[in-house]
Amino acid sequence: MPSPWLNARAPAAVVASPPKAWLRTSALAAALALTGCAMGPDFKPPTARASDSYAAQPPQATVATPHLAAGDAQHFERSAALPADWWMAFHSAPLNALIEQALANNHDLKAAQAALTVAHETTLSGRGAYAPSVSAGLSASREQDPPGALAPVPSSNAYLYNLFTPQVSVSYVPDVFGLNRRTVESLTAQEDAVRYQLLATQITLSANVVAAAVQEASLQAQMDATQQLVAINRHMLEILQRQLAKGYASRLDVAAQTTQLAQLNATLPPLVMQLQQQQHLLAVLVGRTPGEAPPPAFALDGFTLPATLPLSLPSALVAQRPDVLQAQANLHAASAQIGVAEASRLPQIELTADAGRTALAIGEVFKPGTGFWNLGAAISAPIFQGGALMHQERAAKAAYVQAAEQYRSTVLTAFQNVADVLSALQQDAASLKAAATAADAAKTTLDLSQRQWKDGYAAYLAVLGAEQSYQQARIALVQAQASRLADTAALFQALGGGWWQATDTPQAHSVRSHDEK
Repeated sequence: MPSPWLNARAPAAVVASPPKAWLRTSALAAALALTGCAMGPDFKPPTARASDSYAAQPPQATVATPHLAAGDAQHFERSAALPADWWMAFHSAPLNALIEQALANNHDLKAAQAALTVAHETTLSGRGAYAPSVSAGLSASREQDPPGALAPVPSSNAYLYNLFTPQVSVSYVPDVFGLNRRTVESLTAQEDAVRYQLLATQITLSANVVAAAVQEASLQAQMDATQQLVAINRHMLEILQRQLAKGYASRLDVAAQTTQLAQLNATLPPLVMQLQQQQHLLAVLVGRTPGEAPPPAFALDGFTLPATLPLSLPSALVAQRPDVLQAQANLHAASAQIGVAEASRLPQIELTADAGRTALAIGEVFKPGTGFWNLGAAISAPIFQGGALMHQERAAKAAYVQAAEQYRSTVLTAFQNVADVLSALQQDAASLKAAATAADAAKTTLDLSQRQWKDGYAAYLAVLGAEQSYQQARIALVQAQASRLADTAALFQALGGGWWQATDTPQAHSVRSHDEK
């Protein structure tokens, strides 16, 4: 109780004989603080939804498109370990280096790390309520009392004197009804929510870098295909112009080819703009300005499509996705706030102690006979607050219901994300196979049309139609390849990013340590 923290010397009689009433009060307060119950419900994590599959039909291995980038078949392995550095599965050294830069320099991630520090320090600050509050002070005053005043005067009957008073004060509020415990519990849960938000930011950042790199490679491939078609059409226009000069071609053929070339040229500026935007995005993601050194160029054949994909069970997904864990932490904080609101309506006990010395001269402060002390206990209870405390308790209970519904919604959204990505991977593989077939057929049609036109067996408009179909088929093929890569990255993100497998990440280690308590 307060006496151990009183370092100022008190009169010998006081030190030798502490009041028995104070001892009884101290013992009672300690017992209440140790055995007092915490108001409000004790939080229990929600039970995971019973489900063995994300969709009505379990995912099957995807179809393969041999001899094509991102054309391998993909198999799903249930309960396989999800690596923390999942992007390594794409076997792209430039991508790995870019993600490392992003994790080290991205400002949104740094802001999330700072937010975690704020939440942690706030929790530690709240724990200070468990300990007594000790303060020390020194007052010095010059006083004059009128002759014959009722106020007491020094024993010398002087009416003008100095007064010096050093003093130590101790106050302690036993946590009888768990107000402090529930408050710290809420702060700890809020810290957990911020920690999971940090992990979600990190996973999202990694996925965004992969998606931007894949999109850049896709746009570059589309530009290359368009530029090749532009070169072919320019060459064909030159042939037509020479044939027109010799009377072997009509102006209609030249005009049609000129239109085709102009239309192809018109598709290049939007592709260039989108490519530059992706490059700017990558620069910002790694913490650089778009005007600094551009990120490395990516190509679709520079990525390896992972052939084996992990697939966590739905029950495991609830325990590993940061957004679900964040919603659970918010629910925990809301549960603790019910206890805070209930305890605020109950009496509060405060124990106080003061010890010090007072003298008329600074040199006499520590002489015998100048010490004083006092011990006190007070209890206060709210009687009438205009209904404020009652409505605060009702609001806390409603906030818990809100957090519970948000948690359930987050869980369903997580299941939906995984189901959507699994469906997308199946359809991406089918689309790539169809796009490859269409591109091969379009190339064959174009080659035959050009040969027949040169031999005089086909009209030139047939060649133009074949060229246009081939251009569309090549672009569709590139987009299908990019979709498979991007949706594979989306699966890793939807499953939680494997943060719990990391051993050298401070935030993952802190989460793991907290969960093991």
